[in-house]
Amino acid sequence: MQGKARRQWDTDSAEDTRALGTSFGQQAHRGDFIACCGALGAGKTTFIQGFAEGLGVGEASYVRSPTFTLMQVYHGKFPLYHFDFYRLSHAFEAQDIGFEDYVNAAGVVIVEWADKFPTLWPAAHLRVAITIFSPTRRHFACTTSDDSYARYLCLQTRHGTL
Repeated sequence: MQGKARRQWDTDSAEDTRALGTSFGQQAHRGDFIACCGALGAGKTTFIQGFAEGLGVGEASYVRSPTFTLMQVYHGKFPLYHFDFYRLSHAFEAQDIGFEDYVNAAGVVIVEWADKFPTLWPAAHLRVAITIFSPTRRHFACTTSDDSYARYLCLQTRHGTL
């Protein structure tokens, strides 16, 4: 590990946020861990919907926040394990539902409200922090834990290089 790298950019609509997520999903590798952080309504689920699309999850699988089920599995190029920690009070609750097993499985783990339990994050991860600037504008700050996630910071999108 050579250290953390960081990249920031803004989106101007839900469609832009979803497109950004799609670009991220296209870069995903088996074993990736994506920690999504941000306030209620920041766009975490919209970003993850795009991520799933980029990973090849079919349109028949509507991606929604698993707030009440805690975890949802989607099938694309490889499995996407989508967790939501919003309703959890303690890290052991995530462990009770087998969270660690999914982190070690051959898919991608993406977690909404991941900042509630950073002790559960593996050493190698990508942190996606979303800040609300206005009703439509969002600011994304992505931080990699090591060089293996640098591919997410050099994305080409319809808006050019991020």
